[in-house]
Amino acid sequence: MSLESPFKADILKGKVALITGGGSGIGFEISTQFGKHGASVAIMGRRKQVLDAAVSALRSLGIKAVGFEGDVRRQEHAKKVVESTFEHFGKLDILVNAAAGNFLVSAEDLSPNGFRTVMDIDSVGTFTMCHEALKYLKKGGPGRSSAGGGSILNISATLHYTASWYQIHVAAAKAAVDAITRNLALEWGADYDIRVNGIAPGPIGDTPGMNKLAPDEINSKARDYMPLYKLGEKWDIAMAALYLTSDTGKYVNGTTLIVDGGLWLSRPRHLPKDAVKQLSRTVEKRSRDKPIGVPKSKL
Repeated sequence: MSLESPFKADILKGKVALITGGGSGIGFEISTQFGKHGASVAIMGRRKQVLDAAVSALRSLGIKAVGFEGDVRRQEHAKKVVESTFEHFGKLDILVNAAAGNFLVSAEDLSPNGFRTVMDIDSVGTFTMCHEALKYLKKGGPGRSSAGGGSILNISATLHYTASWYQIHVAAAKAAVDAITRNLALEWGADYDIRVNGIAPGPIGDTPGMNKLAPDEINSKARDYMPLYKLGEKWDIAMAALYLTSDTGKYVNGTTLIVDGGLWLSRPRHLPKDAVKQLSRTVEKRSRDKPIGVPKSKL
């Protein structure tokens, strides 16, 4: 389904954005929508074939795009990609940390190395990219005026808001990502006029993560307790990203915006709605027949 953007087509005109994990899934949709709204786009990923295909697709839409191979876990890769983005476009305005690792595994079967790998990609990788991008994003930095700084957007999750089955590694990593977002928003907002925000997506259809983590039979059951009774779309996350990184959200800093249709608030229904209504009527009738505080002998 093709949805029309609520934002002006030039809302990111003249901006340069670097998106890690920008070659597939949510990252690619963000890359696409940023480009459609005027930004020049650099995407970073580990798989050259995926990068090349993504860049080709972006350019076919008239978007100025380039791809750089790199692993966010390696500081030298992060440094090189950030520098290459600056060399190619002459500046850097927006960094989106969308690279992530995930798989289902029970805590007892998860090796420390498996735990560490996800922490390294999601949390350490996020900080490393922010660290290397700082001098280009801060006001007065290379390619920037002294009028203001750039923007950072970290893709998080809601898993750690309560607890999640078989995803202790991701929950821990995303909790760290949220802490990084808040602390950098505080420090770099005050010192360098850089806004740092996050997005916590819910279950998004047609993404590698959703296909891997939630088979169709699980999806059908999950919909029974989704408040909006449907999966989200990559477009929903990209629209939130546009809001947070553009001047539309210029006074938003240190916030992780939950885009999940209210799912993180929900629990499976223990009783059908009709049963709850019947129960309520029964309780209400008893209250009328026997006022509270009046002894039975007085009725």
